This record gives sequence, structure tokens and C-alpha cells, in this order.
Amino acid sequence: MDAVFRALADPTRRQLLDSLHARNGQTLNALCEHMDMTRQAVTKHLAILEEANLVTTMRRGREKEHYLNPVPINEIAERWIGKFERGRLAALSDLKQRLEREEP
Repeated sequence: MDAVFRALADPTRRQLLDSLHARNGQTLNALCEHMDMTRQAVTKHLAILEEANLVTTMRRGREKEHYLNPVPINEIAERWIGKFERGRLAALSDLKQRLEREEP
């Protein structure tokens, strides 16, 4: 999980993940179009995302397509966010249901 946090700590890598979330399966050329950096720099960022298992790749002929892997992010949500928010979310849900029953 440390590799995931390190990968997510960088705004450039988060931008790459956002780009893949918007359109999954992009090639390096497509990802570079939206980045203000060299192709080599984007490649290094993608390698860090791959090491953290946040991005997977698939070869299609001579090109490599990049895909977002949401599993590690979901694991963080479950481990670090879910357990701290579960009680508050349940309380808000109960409050909402009570208020809905009181409406005329």
C-alpha cells in the first residue's frame, strides 16, 4: 500500500489517472497529448503507476494501451476512509430517514 500512496502523492500521476478514468485504454502518445512534459517523463510516471498496480497495460500490435486499475484505490478507501466514516454515514442516513418521515 506504500507504493500506492507514493504514486498518488504526485499531481502529475494523479492527472494521468484522471485521464485514464475519463478514457481508459490510451496509448502513450494519447496520454502525452494532455501533458506538459516530455514523452520520457510521462513514461517514468507511468512506470511508477504500474509498479503500484494502479495502471495495467496491454499490447495491441506495436502499441501499448494503458488501463486504470481501480482495485488499489478501492482498497485504500475501504481501509482508510470506510472504517472512519461508516459511523457518521450511518448517523446521517438515520437522520435523513427521520426527517423524511416527519415531512407532511
